[in-house]
Amino acid sequence: MTSQIIYKGNLRTEATHLQSQTVIETDAPVDNHGNGERFSPTDIVATALGSCMLTIMGIKARDMQVNLEDTTIGITKIMADNPRRISGIEVRFTFPDSVQADEKQRAILERAALTCPVAKSIHPDIQMNVQFGWPALVMQA
Repeated sequence: MTSQIIYKGNLRTEATHLQSQTVIETDAPVDNHGNGERFSPTDIVATALGSCMLTIMGIKARDMQVNLEDTTIGITKIMADNPRRISGIEVRFTFPDSVQADEKQRAILERAALTCPVAKSIHPDIQMNVQFGWPALVMQA
């Protein structure tokens, strides 16, 4: 098993990652009868996409000796009704000026992000809008 989930009542769950014993709590969102005091399950799905993208990019970056430290991602989850579901996920990468990657390295890293396991697992009906905010390239003479 990967994890164990316990229903805590009041639309909350507690998921334990069995290998590390790390715990994630969820709460139903306010627009779906909850208190919105924790990640909702659909928040976790959207957040997992960004986390997976950055992790796979990190593997490629390490192989190319590119430091992605302090790179951030903003995630926006878009919900739809009838049936209630995730209809879109916006992913906005912001790379600090300290990230030194040329055009070829950037293309490799972007392709790695877009083909991460979570991205490949998301239903094609879910619109993914991914923007890469790279720092300006410094041309050397």
